[in-house]
Amino acid sequence: MAEVVRNKRVVLRNYVTGFPKESDMEIVEGTITLKVPEGSKEVLLKNLYLSCDPFMRNLMNKPQGTETSSGLNYTSGSAIGGFGVSKVIDSGSPDYKYGDLVWGLTKWEEYSLVPSSQIISKIQHTDGVPLSYYTGILGMPGVTAYAGLFEVGSLQKGERVFVSAASGAVGQLVGQFAKLTDCYVVGSAGSKDKNKFGFDEGFNYKEEPDLNAALKRYFPEGIDVYFENVGGKTLDAVLLNMRVQGRIPACGMISQYNLTQPEGVTNLANIVYKKIRMQGFHFFDYVNLYPKFLEFVLSHLKEGKIVYVEDIAEGLENGPAALVGLFSGRNFGKQVLLVAPE
Repeated sequence: MAEVVRNKRVVLRNYVTGFPKESDMEIVEGTITLKVPEGSKEVLLKNLYLSCDPFMRNLMNKPQGTETSSGLNYTSGSAIGGFGVSKVIDSGSPDYKYGDLVWGLTKWEEYSLVPSSQIISKIQHTDGVPLSYYTGILGMPGVTAYAGLFEVGSLQKGERVFVSAASGAVGQLVGQFAKLTDCYVVGSAGSKDKNKFGFDEGFNYKEEPDLNAALKRYFPEGIDVYFENVGGKTLDAVLLNMRVQGRIPACGMISQYNLTQPEGVTNLANIVYKKIRMQGFHFFDYVNLYPKFLEFVLSHLKEGKIVYVEDIAEGLENGPAALVGLFSGRNFGKQVLLVAPE
């Protein structure tokens, strides 16, 4: 007979408006049978690390049944979900077996039964690389930074790059990948202490009453590539400082997510005058680049050419606070939740 064990979960109480609060989630304990049902192609996972990501806030706002690009769909009273690193406990899929380490989409609980299609990749490279890195630099944020910069942004050697939200999971990597391409890089974040990732310059946007003037100070010749993470006033100022045929890969607009009335952008005419290309994109558009991305990043990481910072909270009971902290800038580096020791 298959073993039945406790299964602690982080559950969404109700759909939220604006940013989530800790009280919008609760810890619920149940049980789970450690065996995939007969005839099922699903995979039973023991979750080791879970990723706290801004997109999860959007899912908390979604009405039930709304389709999402990730395939995740939150329902009130059920466990929330996102990216994670897990160990296979049992599998109905021939692609996975007991003991495999994998990363992909899972639920915020100790054990999850998921469709095999939600697993992005087996983890093959563990020598000298913490498993938690597959929630960040070797997972979704890493691929997002790489694809946004090189595929969407068409970055060329020696260009001038500006990164907003430069201390976040994606931003810290964008700047460093650009530096590896011999570019001049400036990042903005919510404090000076957060600009420690080897950029040429960094500034605290909260201390700059005139963002246009700040950007002119750091980019007297203009910006070739702006990696967009925040939107609003920053985007408006950037448009005045873009170079002709500049590119703006749009990854997020976190400054706008909790506004009842989104801020208007008044300098859009510069897109026409300067022939700027601005394009939104999602991680799932570029999953096929994962092998190419690993080839690029692993050698640099092991040689110490990339600084990668994690902020690790321990235990599912601390998950709600860790997730909510993303939206106030409480974290320094990639926010990760440790569920079980490796």
